[in-house]
Formats: sequence, C-alpha cells, structure tokens
Amino acid sequence: MVAALVVILVLLVVAGLTVVGRSLRVVQQYEQAIVFRFGKILYPPRGAGLTIIRPIGDRMQKVNMQIITMPVPAQDGITRDNVTVRVDAVIYFKVADPLRVAVDIQDYVSAIGQVAQTSLRSIIGKSDLDDLLSNREGLNQGLELMLDNPAMGWGIHIDRVEIKDVVLPDGMKRSIARQAEAERERRARVITADGELQASQKLAQAAEIMGEQPGALQLRLLQTVVEVAAEKNSTLILPFPVELLRFLEKSTPQSSPQAEKPKIPDDPRSLLP
Repeated sequence: MVAALVVILVLLVVAGLTVVGRSLRVVQQYEQAIVFRFGKILYPPRGAGLTIIRPIGDRMQKVNMQIITMPVPAQDGITRDNVTVRVDAVIYFKVADPLRVAVDIQDYVSAIGQVAQTSLRSIIGKSDLDDLLSNREGLNQGLELMLDNPAMGWGIHIDRVEIKDVVLPDGMKRSIARQAEAERERRARVITADGELQASQKLAQAAEIMGEQPGALQLRLLQTVVEVAAEKNSTLILPFPVELLRFLEKSTPQSSPQAEKPKIPDDPRSLLP
C-alpha cells in the first residue's frame, strides 16, 4: 500500500514538472513571441523574459527581430543599351510587425529572396551600362523602393540594399579600357595645348618688355650663356653685343671739324735736313 502511494506521488510530481515545463517559455531580448490559443492570436505579443502559457491549447511562435543579411544570387540580364551583364546584390531587412509575419506569410525569408531576384533583373533591364558602373547609389535606392512595396504588406522593413558587383564580358572590358585610354590621351593633349598657349602669351609679354628695354635682352643673353656654360662639353660662340658698340661710340670724344689738317709738302725731300 505504501509502495503504491509512493508511485502515485512520483507520477504526480513528474506530471506537475511536465506541466510546468510546458507552461514556462523564455523569450530572448531580440525576439517577439506570438501565442496562439486554439488557433487564435493572443494580443499583444510577448516581450523578452520568462512567459507562461497554458500547457493545453496554447502554442507559442517566436519571431526574430534582428536585421537579416541576405545575399542575392548573381542575375544575368541585358541593359537598356544592349549589354549583357551579371549583377549580384545584398539585402538588409528586419521584421517590423511580428503579427503579420506570423499570420500573413509562411516563409518571409524565401519570399524576400524571390522578390529581390526579380527586382534585380528588372533594374538591370531599365538601366544603362554607365548607370550600373557609376550610379550605384541611385540604383540601390530604386531597388530598395521596388522591394519595400511588397515587403511592407508582409510586415517587413527593408533597411538597405547594395549592388555588390557588376561582371562584364571580356570584349566589353577591352572596349571600356580603350575608351578610358582615349579619354586620358585627349586630356593630355588638351593640357599640353593649354600649356603652350600660356607659354606663348608669356613669351609675347617678355618680347614686348625686351623691345622697350634693350638692356633686358643683353641680360637674358648673359643668363643663357651661364646656363649653357654649365655643360663642360659645350663650345660657345658669342656674337659681339651691338649695344656695347653703341655705348663705346657714345663714350669716345669726336674730333672737331674745325681742326686743321696737316699739310703735306709737295716735295718730300724738303723735310730732310
């Protein structure tokens, strides 16, 4: 009799522990818990911590509220200017309404992935190659808007969308390289022509100054001589400066026209003693 009572007591304890174990649930800080009682949602959702549900008739579903990072597989497409490209992207999203996620959609992660692939192919077809290569920010915003419209109805918020890489055919890569090389050559020619124009303007101004001041031309000549003389294997042939001749001509006194000319005798023998 005592043994039977012990067995019954043990069974009651085990049953009680089982009921308590099924009634107690732990919800993490990054989760929200939806409780279904006989298939009907109990409002509001349960927050983080220890929560109690009925062991019979209640079912709890946890929803992760963290930001989810989803890579979008590379999609092949043809741009608006008829270039075949392969583009891949990455999506950052999170659950905004756990009730809608639990009721309105079965697998929201898979649904977002499928919508992202179709939206990415649509973006490729609406864009030019230059936009895919240089206007990434605008394409990211457009792709985010295309994803956000259906996601809001499912209780999901699209946090960010980024296009990761654009893969081009080898022929197109060579064409872009040639185009870039031609552009750099054009810029180099423009810069060289601009430099020659500025140099010619400065030379014209220098010529005007030297024309007004002849001494400046001689100073420039002496400066050029000094620069050339720095090379030891150079032989210099310098013209005699004309300005120096003019200076000496002005400095030498002139003989007066009234000065008497020496008389030469008719018979040179008369000068002998």
